[in-house]
Amino acid sequence: MTLIDSRKLSRRALLRSGLAAGAVLALPAAAFAAPPGFDAWRDGFRARALAKGVSDATYTRVMGRIEPDMSVFKSMQKQPEFHEQIWQYVNRRASDWRIIAGKEALRKNEALFGRIEQDFGVERGTLLALWGVESAYGDPLVQQNHMRPIFPSLAALAWNEPRRRAYWETELINALKIVDRGWGTPEEMRGSWAGAMGHTQWMPEVWLNVGMDYDKDGRVSPFGKPDDALGSSARYLVNRGKYHRGEHWGYEVRAPGGASSGSRSYAAWASAGVTRADGQPFPQPNASAQMWVPVQGGPAFLLGPNFYAVRSYNPSMNYALAICHLGDRILGAPPFIQPFPGSERALTLAEVQEMQTRLTKAGFDTGGTDGRVGNDTMKAIRDYQIKMGLLPADGYGGLKVLARLRQGS
Repeated sequence: MTLIDSRKLSRRALLRSGLAAGAVLALPAAAFAAPPGFDAWRDGFRARALAKGVSDATYTRVMGRIEPDMSVFKSMQKQPEFHEQIWQYVNRRASDWRIIAGKEALRKNEALFGRIEQDFGVERGTLLALWGVESAYGDPLVQQNHMRPIFPSLAALAWNEPRRRAYWETELINALKIVDRGWGTPEEMRGSWAGAMGHTQWMPEVWLNVGMDYDKDGRVSPFGKPDDALGSSARYLVNRGKYHRGEHWGYEVRAPGGASSGSRSYAAWASAGVTRADGQPFPQPNASAQMWVPVQGGPAFLLGPNFYAVRSYNPSMNYALAICHLGDRILGAPPFIQPFPGSERALTLAEVQEMQTRLTKAGFDTGGTDGRVGNDTMKAIRDYQIKMGLLPADGYGGLKVLARLRQGS
């Protein structure tokens, strides 16, 4: 999930949107005037949307007075880039805040996760971690402070983004279909600059084609109760990722002699001298796994098919490892036993909050002091590192940064 700086809505944009349409048509202050040509494009696009099954009433409701959010082009060009080492990447996602909040999310939704496990066989830890990383467990403050109305964004991209215009046009039509079906109101449909929305940050096309009405209320809802989002994600992992019921994603292991390639059973790995790092036996010796050593000298892993099912959600080995590890941590597992070379332990929630408070007092606004590390906090850390000559200025808030903050300037 990409966190976007919140922006104040202007009175002019609110007035131009019309009270009936509500806040969805209110635009960021940077995106007032529709550039020449937009109104003609919007009027011409109506026929294309209607030809794809969107009703005229829905098009008028959503697009009738809309203005394009031109700030999306700045967001597209200047997405923050933080070149994290794998241990930093994992630490930031399997954070103390996400572990604590994940336990609470499980407590509140235990029956839902039990039902999903029975229906799809997907472990609750995996879905909790996906939910926590993608939307902070559906926290409404994330929606309010870091998400924007998606229709002005998609309209701008569909109208004036030359490289992938056909894609954005399709996603705009998909979003209109969601409103047409009654799955979401324009006011609810807030998301990233690219249009990803809801508990699982899915694009409109995914909601239309993969989403399911898991709570049986007659609509597929990205918002509100998490039932549809989490049930749909479980079905996605099974159908797209070929998730194996009853298998764990894998294990941290000790592998004498280094990594070996190829897939073999856990029993075969054990016969070759590979053991779990925690000393426990492999619970399913006949299941298959592959060896992965992300960094020489760091932890080694045997990865089963369910690790790669998670990777189908986001094609990044680091992402899949962070999700799988966070899921284990929420359910009570310890950090990795073998540390990554040069790594630090992750900060506790209290330490992150202290770091954010000290950064903000020093003039580096973190966008809040709740213990969650998003792009605002990472930018503040990087700016502080640059000012203080702390290298590398990588935006990672760890023990070294906190120690320097405690020393003062």
